[in-house]
Amino acid sequence: MDDSVSAPHFLKPLLRTPFHRRARPLCQVEEFIAWAGYSTVDVFTTMEQEYFAIRNAATLYDLTPMVKYRIAGPDALDYLNRLITRDVTKLKVGRVAYCIWCDDAGLLIDDGTLFRLSEREFRLCTAMRQIDWLAAAAIGFDVVVEEVTEQVAALALQGPTSASVLRAAGLDAAMRLKPFEIGHFEAGAAPVMISRTGYTGDLGYELWMNPADAEAVWDLLMTAGRTWGLRPIGSRALNVARLEAGFLSPNVDFLSALHTIRVGTGRNPFELGLDWLLDFGKGHFNGRRALEQVRRAGPSVRLVGLDIDGNKPAHDALIYAGASARRRLGAVTSAVWSPTCKRNIALAIVDASHAALGSTVWVEIYLNRELVWERRMARARVVDRVFFAPERRRATPPADF
Repeated sequence: MDDSVSAPHFLKPLLRTPFHRRARPLCQVEEFIAWAGYSTVDVFTTMEQEYFAIRNAATLYDLTPMVKYRIAGPDALDYLNRLITRDVTKLKVGRVAYCIWCDDAGLLIDDGTLFRLSEREFRLCTAMRQIDWLAAAAIGFDVVVEEVTEQVAALALQGPTSASVLRAAGLDAAMRLKPFEIGHFEAGAAPVMISRTGYTGDLGYELWMNPADAEAVWDLLMTAGRTWGLRPIGSRALNVARLEAGFLSPNVDFLSALHTIRVGTGRNPFELGLDWLLDFGKGHFNGRRALEQVRRAGPSVRLVGLDIDGNKPAHDALIYAGASARRRLGAVTSAVWSPTCKRNIALAIVDASHAALGSTVWVEIYLNRELVWERRMARARVVDRVFFAPERRRATPPADF
């Protein structure tokens, strides 16, 4: 069927983003995935080409399916300070903060980015829909919580030449943005909000706009980026970059406490290395009492970075205390061979007794070689989970690559 021909919704249940008509013709391998009710590109050409564009040039990634909530009203600040573990009063207008929120047992519900648009208006961006929890938490507050995902189109412009692309597009002023800062600009005739944020751990920006302006902004950036190696990328290449940066992925490195079924599968911030986001000095917030108990007792497991011998990614591997594989310590949540770091890296949940930096563990890797499975025990070392952190990601203004 011609992609331009409309079909009944039950035959095409996934939504299309405002960038679909531009992205679809560029997708050469027909690899799409579902994200938050939208059809999005997983790979345009090859994962390798797209990954190296992130690290060596500039890339465009369709962020529109990111779930967005408008939180506004006289009690918006008090509401968010009760919901989120960080002290929201410290977040200034025009700034963005990474944040998490927990249930009453102190287990992580989700993480996201919080934009302070004005004194009484915020935008909360999450990977998963959370409207039921957000609405329930709003009881007693004079605040409006509404999903605005379809009202805001978004693009992630990431990579070392991303600032040069902005300059070529007439957005020179955006290069003065500091990390986690917001600015308002004109992209051609389209108003856009640009934030110095991203999911690659590299220099990058995110552009937020009216869906009616989406194609015009896409065209402007693609034209401006021709001499800077700009190319669209899918989720698969982005996943490699986020793992190198040590960023967590929901439903991969943790499950939302609202979606777990088995006891013990939810995780608290201490276990995930997110305890730096807990502000116990700001007053009460959801899960505080339970988290104070964890702080006193210490977590039983921790999320760590692993540097694994060899070059075979340890996807879904079990982790043991020794090569004999007698005492199980945990499991790998994300793994990849890092082309930039030239290391076999992974994120893993392990017993707290083996989570100290420099600890040695053993990883059980299974390889399929021409339909024949092989088992290998590979030595691994616990390392800082931020595997790649170039100075350019924080430079202001960025260097002219």
